[in-house]
Amino acid sequence: MANWCSNTVVFEGKPETITAIQKLFQLMKKEEEETEEGQLPEFISKDNGGYFFNIYWNEGDEGQFQYETKWSPNIEIIQKIAEHYDVNFTHDYEEIGNLVYGRATFFDKVLTDIYLEDEDFEQYNFNEETDTYHFEGKTFDSDCGILETLLERKLSLL
Repeated sequence: MANWCSNTVVFEGKPETITAIQKLFQLMKKEEEETEEGQLPEFISKDNGGYFFNIYWNEGDEGQFQYETKWSPNIEIIQKIAEHYDVNFTHDYEEIGNLVYGRATFFDKVLTDIYLEDEDFEQYNFNEETDTYHFEGKTFDSDCGILETLLERKLSLL
């Protein structure tokens, strides 16, 4: 059974283009519900994986989608969608079981993918007895804030 990678993507472009992307994701969500299978846009080859599962969005969030993929993010597929519609995007993803956590951006046709590496994850530890995380002399109930901090530090170096 696959580990699920959580993804959030925000597309940026002309309002009419974002509306077209919204319709694309609505269609994929409907198809997934009917077939109970992951989805890809019709203009993308089904040979390389990267399928969208459990697609959803919050009411009023035009151009922002959450979904899952198997094992890792589908950055290449998101980039193909962006190129097809001539838009930019920011794509946050995480699958902590496999130490996958990062952000990909596509701006002016340039893809940048910044992610945490093994040495980043080694900067904090988990105490099983207290069920807490320890990072830079502080105690945390969750590793979410720690991971965000580590990624933001890497992003600030750009």
